[in-house]
Amino acid sequence: MHLLYEEGGDIKVATVQSASGTGDAESWQATSLSGKKIKLKAKEVWLRFEKPEPQALMDQASVLSKEIDLQFLWDCAPEEEFGLVDVAQEYFGAQASISQETALAIALQGAPVFFRRKGRGRFQRAPLEQLQAGLAALERKQKELEQQTAWQQELVSGIFPEALKSQANQLLFSPDKNTSAYKALIAACTECGESPAQLMIRCGAIDSPLQYHQNMFLKAHFPHGSAHQAGLALEQAVLDAAISELPLADVTAFSIDDSGTTEIDDALSVTPLAEGGHRIGIHIAAPGLAITKDDALDRVARARMSTVYFPGDKITMLPDAVIQQLSLDEGAARPALSIYVDIDLAGVVDKETLQLRAEMVPMGSNLRLENLEHLVTEESLIDEAAHYPYRQELSILWTAAKLLHAGRQEQRVTNGLRAEQLGMLDPQALARDFHFQIQDVDGAQRVEITPRQRGSILDTIVAEWMIYCNSASGRLLADHGIPGLFRTQKGWGPLRTRMQTTPGPHEGLGLDYYAWCTSPLRRYSDLVNQWQLIAIAKHGITAKMVAPFPPRDAALMGIAADFEACYSAYAEYQDRLEKYWCLRWMAQDEIPKQIFVRHLKEGMSRVEPIPLHLPVPELATRPRMTRAEVSIADVDLLQLTAGVRIVHIETPEVPESDASPA
Repeated sequence: MHLLYEEGGDIKVATVQSASGTGDAESWQATSLSGKKIKLKAKEVWLRFEKPEPQALMDQASVLSKEIDLQFLWDCAPEEEFGLVDVAQEYFGAQASISQETALAIALQGAPVFFRRKGRGRFQRAPLEQLQAGLAALERKQKELEQQTAWQQELVSGIFPEALKSQANQLLFSPDKNTSAYKALIAACTECGESPAQLMIRCGAIDSPLQYHQNMFLKAHFPHGSAHQAGLALEQAVLDAAISELPLADVTAFSIDDSGTTEIDDALSVTPLAEGGHRIGIHIAAPGLAITKDDALDRVARARMSTVYFPGDKITMLPDAVIQQLSLDEGAARPALSIYVDIDLAGVVDKETLQLRAEMVPMGSNLRLENLEHLVTEESLIDEAAHYPYRQELSILWTAAKLLHAGRQEQRVTNGLRAEQLGMLDPQALARDFHFQIQDVDGAQRVEITPRQRGSILDTIVAEWMIYCNSASGRLLADHGIPGLFRTQKGWGPLRTRMQTTPGPHEGLGLDYYAWCTSPLRRYSDLVNQWQLIAIAKHGITAKMVAPFPPRDAALMGIAADFEACYSAYAEYQDRLEKYWCLRWMAQDEIPKQIFVRHLKEGMSRVEPIPLHLPVPELATRPRMTRAEVSIADVDLLQLTAGVRIVHIETPEVPESDASPA
C-alpha cells in the first residue's frame, strides 16, 4: 500500500512497510520516494492506494496539475470547508482517479490565492474580494518578472536600461535587494561573470573606475552633491561690521605654502624689540569673527567638518567666495587671530610673553615653497649677500624653531619615546610626500607623481611654529577653564590618539596641551577652537561666560566624535584615490612595467618612486628595506590591485669590517 501525505508544503508519496493500530489510531512505518524512513499517523494521510506505483503517480500528477483551471475549480468548490476527495468528484466527476486526485492535491496546495488551507487535505475557497486582490498581485508580480527579465537581457547585451539610469548609484552603493532592478542587475552579473561595477562600466552607466570610487564616496558623505548651495555667502556688510573695530597690527606678515594652496590660513611675522630679541607673530585667518555658531555657514561647515583633499581636486569645507574673503592673501590687511611670543637673541622663547589678539594683519607676501625651498639653506640664512624674500626673518624663525624642536624631543624621551631627527631625512630613505599632477593629454588623463622629501628648513619653520601655536592655544584654553577640541595622545594601542573636549598631553609631540587652531578655513575643529579663543582675546578672564561652548557642553562632545569619524573617512578616501592614481601611473605606459620596491613588513612592500604599497609574499621573510626588482601586470583599477612578479632580489652589501676573511 502507498500513502499520499504533505510535508513542508509539498505533496509526497510513501510506501508502507508495516502497520499498527486501527481506525484513527492506525499508523504506518513507511519509506518515501527519496528512501527516507518515516512514520505516518492516520490523521496525516490524505489518500491510500495500491496502484499506480509512487513514482509513476507523481509523474502523472505533476503533469495533470498544470492543466487544472484554478478559476473553474474555485467556481466548483463549495462555500464551506471541503475535503480533497469531495472537490475532486465535483471537478473530475464521480470516477476521479488517484492520479487526478493527487494532481488536484498538488494544485490546491500550490494555490493559496484561491484556497485557504484548513488542515491536512482540507481547504476552503478564498472570499471573492481576497481572490481578486490576490490575482491582481500575481499579475503585478508576473509583469515585474517580465520587466526584470527584459532588463537582465539588456544588461547582458551591454545596454543599461533607460529606466534605471537615475538609480545607477543607488543600485551600486545602497541597493534595495528586493527590487526588480537589483535582481536583474545581479542576475546579469551572474550570467556574465562580472561584478556590478564592471557590468555598469561596460554598459556605460559609469564612465570609469575613477567615477566608481568617487561616486562611492560622494554617495556616503555628499549624497546631495559636493557643490555648495548657490547663494551661500558671507555678506560683505556682515564681514565689515565684524572687523570694523579691529586694530591694525604693526607687522608685515608672510605665509609659506605650496603653489596649490588656495586656503591660506596661517602666516608669520618677525618684529625687532627695542631691548633686543624679536617678537614672533603667528597669524591665523579668522573666519570665527564673521561666522557665528549655528548660522548658515556654520551649519555647512559642521556638516562637512573638513576640506576633502585628493589628487587632482578637493571639496572645500567653506564656499570659495567665503575663502577668498577670509584667506590671508597678500597685498592687504586681513582679519586674523594672532599669537605673539618674544624670543631673545639666541632664539629662546619666553613663554611668559604670550599674547592673543584679534586684529587686522597686513599681508606682505604669499611665499611658495617651489620658488624658495631650494634657496633656503643653513649657509644662505647667515649670508648677508644671499638675496631672497624674508631671508633675515626666516633666519630668526629657523634659530628658534630648532630650539622648539629640541625641547619637544627632550619631553618625548621623558615619555619613553625615541627622539626624532631634525631636518632632511636620509636621502636613501623612501619619500613620504608626493605631488600628483593630472593632465589631459590627447583626450586621455595622464598623471605625474613627484616625490618631495620632508624636513627642509622651510618645512621645519612652518611645522614648529604651527605646533607651537596649537600648543599655546591649548594652554590658553586650559588656563581659562574653557573647553575646546584637544588633540591628545597618551599610552599605547589603536585609540591612543584622539579628540577630546578637556585638556590632555600629546606625548608623541612632547607637549602638555595641543589644540588644532591653525587651519580654521579647512578644519571645523580649528574653527570651533577659534570661537573659544576669540572669547579669550576679547573678554579675558570673563571669557567662560561668553564662549559659544560652555564647560561640559554635550554639543561640543558630539562635534569631537563627528569630526573624528569624518576626518578618518576623508583620509581613507584620499588614500584610496592616491592608490588609484598610482596604479594609473603604473599602467599608463608599458605593461608589464619593471620597477623597484622596498620590503616593509609581513610581505608588504612600497614601490620606490610612488606611494603605492603592494603585497609581495616572496619578501615576507626578508629583512626590512630589502630592495627587489619586480614586474607589475594585471592592474585592476576597480579592485585597486596589481599582479607582482619578482624579477631580482638585491643582496644587501656587507661592510668590509663584517666580511669574513678570505
